[in-house]
Amino acid sequence: MAEKHFKYVILGGGVAAGYAAREFAKQGISKGELAIISKEAVAPYERPALSKGYLFPQGAARLPGFHTCVGSGGERLLPEWYEEKGIELILSTEIVKADLSSKSLTSAAGATFTYDILIIATGSSVIKLTDFGVQGADANNILYLREIDDADKLVAAIQAKKDGKAVIVGGGYIGLELSAVLRLNNLDVTMVYPEPWCMPRLFTAGIAAFYEGYYANKGVKIVKGTVAVGFDSDSNGDVTAVKLKDGRVLDADIVVVGVGGRPLTSLFKGQLAEEKGGIKTDAFFQTSVPGVYAVGDVATFPMKLYGDLRRVEHVDHSRKSAEQAVKAIKASEEGKSVEEYDYLPYFYSRSFDLAWQFYGDNVGDTVLFGDNDPASAKPKFGSYWIKDGKIFGAFLEGGSADENNAIAKVARVQPAVSDLNVLTQEGLQFAAKI
Repeated sequence: MAEKHFKYVILGGGVAAGYAAREFAKQGISKGELAIISKEAVAPYERPALSKGYLFPQGAARLPGFHTCVGSGGERLLPEWYEEKGIELILSTEIVKADLSSKSLTSAAGATFTYDILIIATGSSVIKLTDFGVQGADANNILYLREIDDADKLVAAIQAKKDGKAVIVGGGYIGLELSAVLRLNNLDVTMVYPEPWCMPRLFTAGIAAFYEGYYANKGVKIVKGTVAVGFDSDSNGDVTAVKLKDGRVLDADIVVVGVGGRPLTSLFKGQLAEEKGGIKTDAFFQTSVPGVYAVGDVATFPMKLYGDLRRVEHVDHSRKSAEQAVKAIKASEEGKSVEEYDYLPYFYSRSFDLAWQFYGDNVGDTVLFGDNDPASAKPKFGSYWIKDGKIFGAFLEGGSADENNAIAKVARVQPAVSDLNVLTQEGLQFAAKI
């Protein structure tokens, strides 16, 4: 099989790939210089749509509606766009071997691709219950959500099991977003997770209490403090029940598992420096091997704001790190430099009629402010995280664009706080004054 050479190769076809391609086009590339190699069958798209609009019972999002870069208000890059820009989309192609010393990638089909500069944008894979040998976890309709194929399977299951029972295993992002959207599809939904409250990596008990109450009011049943230890299925191999560690058994027509992901770095084991579960990079996303960059979920990078190394799994960082790497690559070719990556951590979610944003670092003491009654018609509340007398993080549910910008500014500026009671009373007004 013939070898194909490109000046630049982006490995991975997710969000980061689309934003990197747009930045390359902006900076200027010649026809045939850039290739995106993806195991998915479609051009890069905005992955968050899969747990939200893609599953709506009416007016569901479908491609080409959410190709990158619409998620941040940019132009939608259709497959034709790549063609017009002379970018080669090599889809449905899984790379099984990467040799960084010879600058070559080998596909499952035996094709070889060589490059001058490589951007690793492989993202994460979902953690599956079958990885841990959970009894019966290979039954039909035990589903995961990462790629568009997964979303299509979930849509088919929703239609096949109309008004049936769904069990969501996990209380993080996927658990909360999918519980909401399956409820909108009129399924009977139960969410199960081992922690004392939902989204424990970010939410405080006070924040979580609002969402658990709101979801309960919407008819989502919540089972905390236990895990799924097995599944029953019928003679067709379709899941029928979820067995919990505490002895309870939940009837289920559909099970969706969202218990986290793993960065896809195995192709590069022993070839690149690693740290904190990811590929170690500098502030320009260059790895320990010159000419090899890593962006998005797989990169462990210097977090300038906090003076440490972090790995961030979120769409916002995937977009921005991809753009930073491309700017750095093009600048170095011209003997110029770019500013170091100075990222403010940002996370958000939307479900039902809710929308929250968080900026900064969730460390230290917390204060809760505003109306966090789950029964309120228009709840609006937030939280600040305070460490060493300064605000490090800020969360807001139900904020306007200006209010969200205000809490982002607070997290970036890290103003001093002398009295937590005053901060609680002032709430959003404190952010507005910064």
